[in-house]
Amino acid sequence: MRYLFLVGFVLLLVSCNGNAEKESYVDSNTIKSVHRDGYVGDGQCIACHKDTVELWKGSDHDLAMQIANKSTVLGDFNNISLTLDGVGYFFTKEENEFIVKVKEIDGSQVTYKISYVFGVTPLQQYISDFEKGKKQVLRVTWDVIDKKWYHQYPGDEVSPHDWMHWTKSSQNWNTMCAECHSTNLQKNYAVEEDAFNTTYSYINVNCESCHGPAEGHVNWANSKQSATDSTAYILPGNSQFAQMNMCASCHARRAKLTANMVPGENFEDQYLLENLSGEFYHGDGQIDGEDYVYGSFVQSKMYHNNVTCTDCHDPHTLKLKEVGNNLCMQCHVPEYNTPKHSFHPIGSDGAQCINCHMTGVTYMGNDYRRDHSFRVPRPDQSVVYGTPNACNTCHQDKSSQWAADKVVEWYGSERQDHFSDALLLSSQPTISKKERKALDVFINDLNFPAIARATVIDNLQITETEQYSAILKGLKDTSPRVRFAALQKFRGLSLDDRSSIALQHINDTTRLVRIGTAQLLAGVDLNTFDTRAQAGLKKSRAELEEMLNSSADFSVGRMQLADYFYQSNDIENAIKHYKVALEKDSLLMPVYSNLATCYSIQGNSNEALKVLNLAISKQPEMGRHYYLRALLYFELQQGALAVKDFEQAIKLDPYDTRAMYNLATYYYQNKTYNSAEKIINKALAIEEHNPDFKYLLALIYKEQGKEMAYQMIMQTLNPQQPNQ
Repeated sequence: MRYLFLVGFVLLLVSCNGNAEKESYVDSNTIKSVHRDGYVGDGQCIACHKDTVELWKGSDHDLAMQIANKSTVLGDFNNISLTLDGVGYFFTKEENEFIVKVKEIDGSQVTYKISYVFGVTPLQQYISDFEKGKKQVLRVTWDVIDKKWYHQYPGDEVSPHDWMHWTKSSQNWNTMCAECHSTNLQKNYAVEEDAFNTTYSYINVNCESCHGPAEGHVNWANSKQSATDSTAYILPGNSQFAQMNMCASCHARRAKLTANMVPGENFEDQYLLENLSGEFYHGDGQIDGEDYVYGSFVQSKMYHNNVTCTDCHDPHTLKLKEVGNNLCMQCHVPEYNTPKHSFHPIGSDGAQCINCHMTGVTYMGNDYRRDHSFRVPRPDQSVVYGTPNACNTCHQDKSSQWAADKVVEWYGSERQDHFSDALLLSSQPTISKKERKALDVFINDLNFPAIARATVIDNLQITETEQYSAILKGLKDTSPRVRFAALQKFRGLSLDDRSSIALQHINDTTRLVRIGTAQLLAGVDLNTFDTRAQAGLKKSRAELEEMLNSSADFSVGRMQLADYFYQSNDIENAIKHYKVALEKDSLLMPVYSNLATCYSIQGNSNEALKVLNLAISKQPEMGRHYYLRALLYFELQQGALAVKDFEQAIKLDPYDTRAMYNLATYYYQNKTYNSAEKIINKALAIEEHNPDFKYLLALIYKEQGKEMAYQMIMQTLNPQQPNQ
């Protein structure tokens, strides 16, 4: 099927040239652009590509965003009143305008005009204009299938002051939605003003969203230039790599690296793909939060066997090319479509390929989306780790052990090697030395998906020097994703070590990796490097700053910008941006500890204490804030309060060795040696080779008069030194 698509595209290009026959040749390179950024609109495309444009019309891309009017608004605005999760709504029409009057849970009442509609099925959302160029997406949503108003994620009463409230950042169109629902979107965010001047060439997702600005292509078609031109000034998407760069920009959960999306540009030069973190994925990599497909697809055997989006989906209607198992049988042998494979009767739900290999999750209240990792069900993992599996999705009255036994009965006891085993193992709080060595091998095994190997690198804790050897090898991986993940593991090292690593990769071919090197050297004086290194660092640092500023409209992005100023020792700017991050999301907990640290650096202990007290009131189960407050209490000479907070930090996080070390140090300094010994041994049980912990224990032994124990530890720390 892939080849039929390519043939069709070649004919399409030829028809462009043929329909635009001219009497004399014109070099298309000499024609000056007369359209904004070269975007000409689908009206120009239809002259040569009428059938393709007709297929696209009415698709989800075509209707991705529209101006609100009688023909586009699907929701019921005929004087409808209802209350959802404590919020009152009244939907009405005033002349040609669609109006919603909202009474919030705090009793405040505001009237909003609907400016735009968002999407067409299975739900439609509505956008209202706000000050500073912001456009906000209402929480109340129209269910197109059941013809009713509903709340996404029902059951939660969201305060108007909460980041999750629809008037706040989490539902801001400019930040969260715009780039992938309109063509040639320019966000134009002003960081200092927290304001937008967002523009687009076309309101919806038209031909040029995927194929790039078409002015050069139109000029080529009209110039009688040779049809053998390999590009014809357009992005054809005729390889998997090219197609992934066209589709993944929007169909991925990712962080932006650049101010604006450029169609067809390499993904890792524009975005950082979200790894298989527990926030959005189950421990084995199955979808949990919304991943927008790409993050699951790159896990799959399909992807690694060069399957593309258009092998299954029509690129213009977006519909599936075949119905049911016929879609899979385009490539798979017929035996897979029999009870010999599925052990379910033909025609039953259990015999449908997608029900076993593409389980799904309902997002946004009624939008069921399938997992594109195309995995074999593993109920044996469900038994051990509690991960979901396809068998129990249908057989909910049965146990995971029952499903695991059935798999063994039907397919035998051996399971093929799968990256999910490493993912699950790497996320465990404790692992054996043998398991750790296996994971070190895994992260450099190119037989496994890059996204899984990068995730395992993220999950691993570095507790011994020799564990860096596998990470160092990862810096030379073929995948930019893995190289970037490996770089992140060196951020806690000394400046000399970080510089040595960063300078080897400062001129990497991929922007993502270059940004990773700039992060290692954030705040370092350029003049400490030679001229060649300065040039590379200057470029990568500019790319890092573009990334930070382009994401500063988002609360996490603003926090990262503040982190950058903090690392650069610009404490005033760091504090300013941390405060803005908290204005955007008061529950972004890492900001509190960073802001408190900045106040402490300034010597403003009272402000630091206020920030930490506020953080603890908002999330009393987070141990880190108790740990930081304990350090602050030490500075304020309030030892009893510090000890209490250290103990609470350890209680909340039994693996917090930093709190253990500091508490043991306090006991040692106050000559409470037995308590100091007990706490530091607890830390050593977790990090048995930590030299700082060993040295403190040695000092404790010496003060206790345990000279032999002291000498034994010192000999392990300094094996070349004779016993004293």
